[in-house]
Amino acid sequence: MTETADRTAAPAPATPALAAEFETYAAPRNQWWDVWDQFKTHKGALFGLGFFVFTLLFVFVGPLVWTMDPQFIDIRARNAGPSLAHPMGTDQLGRDTMARMMAGGQTSIAVGLTAMALALLLGTLVGVLAGYFRRLDGLLMRTTDLFLAMPLLPLLLVTIMLFRDPLRANFGPEGGIFVLIVFMIGVTSWMQTARVVRAEVLALKEREFVLAARSIGTPSRRMITRHLLPNVMSPIMVSATLGIANAIITESALSFLGLGFPSDFPTWGRLLFDATDWLTQNPERVIWPGMAISLTVLSVNYIGDGLRDALDPRIRGR
Repeated sequence: MTETADRTAAPAPATPALAAEFETYAAPRNQWWDVWDQFKTHKGALFGLGFFVFTLLFVFVGPLVWTMDPQFIDIRARNAGPSLAHPMGTDQLGRDTMARMMAGGQTSIAVGLTAMALALLLGTLVGVLAGYFRRLDGLLMRTTDLFLAMPLLPLLLVTIMLFRDPLRANFGPEGGIFVLIVFMIGVTSWMQTARVVRAEVLALKEREFVLAARSIGTPSRRMITRHLLPNVMSPIMVSATLGIANAIITESALSFLGLGFPSDFPTWGRLLFDATDWLTQNPERVIWPGMAISLTVLSVNYIGDGLRDALDPRIRGR
């Protein structure tokens, strides 16, 4: 009995080098390593990831190093150019532009992430329900078409003008406008995600593993959470990156029009709006927020392109 068991057991490698190679091939490879390997081949995605990480460090870790108050007024340093004391210059009140860029980046990125999360939640919910339940498909898709037909910018402007003052009274001047802008951007940005998720769910419903789970009486809730949602994470993650870029641009546009955050609460769009009056005297005041918005949005879009290629098994050749 023992001799038979010894014969059927896998032979151990004879040398340490062969043993290490044996363990390498025997260990299962995590699929996320495959995704990372494919992501690394996209040079634009690597640039986007690197710049986005640099931006996060600049706006969230930078204030720990550059401790100047963004609201500190120094009349003697009004409209100063870049110097050692003020690497990005100052504004018309003598406030340090670098400190305000850090504070403004925190607000702009927070708006982008929060509005993206709300849009993804709404879009994924609508897409899954429309794709899985045939009775709800027509109603939810016609609602999606209705939102797509609405003019986004006029709707945002009218809503902000109507509800800005009541929300300021309840949440404060900054909190009220933050809640309103995040809510409006999220509510008007979920439609593309819903369409993509619905298409994926419709395709997955005809797959063998879903039909097998349905044949044994799997409840709809478990079917959605265990079988459908994990398989639509790829388009959801790509939509998330694009949603961040869209939210940052929308918030910047509202602030540039003077309907965003108040002047004493800096965002990149607000800094760009304040700098337009001093374009001839201090052109660098327009360059800093303009470059921050453009490069951040570009980097996020590149990350989305890299994730789309890395998460698509047909592009990976698997």
